[in-house]
Amino acid sequence: MAEAIARDLGHTAFSAGTHPPEDRGVAPNALIVLEEISIDISGLHPKSVDLVDPESFDKIISMGCGVSCPALPIDEDWGLEDPLGGGIEDYRITRDEIRSRVSAIIDIGTDA
Repeated sequence: MAEAIARDLGHTAFSAGTHPPEDRGVAPNALIVLEEISIDISGLHPKSVDLVDPESFDKIISMGCGVSCPALPIDEDWGLEDPLGGGIEDYRITRDEIRSRVSAIIDIGTDA
């Protein structure tokens, strides 16, 4: 969700996980809640943090979810709960929190 939301708000973004479910695709509830707010979901697929080139991004943010990424220089950890396995409302809450935080990054960037 973070990648799609960040792109929708004008960022270049790449979202990845420590154990991406490549055989299952993106969680169906994640796709549903993104479509609810008209965010383009085309091309979304699980990716590994092993594919992240830290030099390609201004900021690397961890969603939290109880994992660590020792190979990546994390600039910020949002400590969000992973909605995986939860109901649609859990995904909406996470989506809205991500959107709020990414929007705040944009606001800070335009104030400088």
